[in-house]
Amino acid sequence: MNQHLRSEPIPFIDVASQRRRLGASLDAAVKRVMDHCQFVNGPEVFELEKQLAAYCGAKHAIGCASGTDAILMVMMAKNFGPGDAVLCPSFTFIATASPVARTGATPVYVDVDETTFNMSPESLRRGIATARKAGLKPVAVIPVDLFGQPADHDAIAEIARAEGLFVLDDAAQGFGASYKGRKLGTFGHATATSFFPAKPLGCFGDGGAIFTDDDELAATLRSIRVHGQGVDKYDNVRLGLTGRLDTMQAAVLIEKLKIFDDEIAARNKVAERYARGLSNVVTVPRLAPGNTSVWAQYTIRLPKGTDRDGFAAALKTQGVPTAIYYGKSMHQQTAYRHYPVAEGGLPTCESLSQDVISLPMHAYLTEADQERIIAAVRGALAG
Repeated sequence: MNQHLRSEPIPFIDVASQRRRLGASLDAAVKRVMDHCQFVNGPEVFELEKQLAAYCGAKHAIGCASGTDAILMVMMAKNFGPGDAVLCPSFTFIATASPVARTGATPVYVDVDETTFNMSPESLRRGIATARKAGLKPVAVIPVDLFGQPADHDAIAEIARAEGLFVLDDAAQGFGASYKGRKLGTFGHATATSFFPAKPLGCFGDGGAIFTDDDELAATLRSIRVHGQGVDKYDNVRLGLTGRLDTMQAAVLIEKLKIFDDEIAARNKVAERYARGLSNVVTVPRLAPGNTSVWAQYTIRLPKGTDRDGFAAALKTQGVPTAIYYGKSMHQQTAYRHYPVAEGGLPTCESLSQDVISLPMHAYLTEADQERIIAAVRGALAG
């Protein structure tokens, strides 16, 4: 009697294969930290900051405890608070807006572009008008480089200059990508990124960094990440937090940075293969001219009317995992739905939240596994 053998599940993000690739170099990096025992602000932290700044072309890189802290520390450094409005897209992870709310400032949600899923400049203009009508002072904008593709930085910068807004680029998913030939980390007044393990450049825990060319801002951020200390750790000159990057995580990231460009190239090959195999049955991601992506996620749009839960269940039976980023935009979530929304509403954010789904994406996805994923997608839609 023939017995049906179920296929082994394909990893959605394959950190284990990367770990095996780096092997002894990671072990040696961790051992160095264990040997010198400088677990807080050890030499690896400052070496990583130097390498990160050189990688993207920024003057300063300030390591911190997470991508969320990276945004919060910038908000604190700028003294944003009650009465201030910070514009951000609603179709993104909640960490873009939660630090704004934590300072007492008001996040104002704007819509995104139908093709790139990134902040719509037109909606940004309407969001600024909405903030003013609500009696708020627009002070900053946080464009997001969603799923690894840069936002429309030139258009956003032009609006920000005209309106006197501080620009903080949320590159939590996009570090390593380029916009018109320039690496992310050099746009706006500052850039925040995350090294969460699932990110294209991820550590083995939480971690983040801030990039800026502003000497004064960099000095303030370094003070904030250590309780707001001045020249002496018992003379704290401003409100701060414990926002340091762990030395062990810095050591891991130094090793991962060595293979980062190679992994980005592999991710791009995966994205190209997906596009060839799926573009006639789903809406596949499209890069804006002049952009490169690090493909933090490969997010497709299902045809209207598709049962997304049924589609995901069908893929799961084939050993193909999926994820939904994001089933609810920020303005639809319980703790954040009371904040202002740009005039004209957020129809694209709401539409995306209904029909997007993400497929496995990482640098170690084999052609065979990818063909299996493509066949599963096509089969589920045909069925």
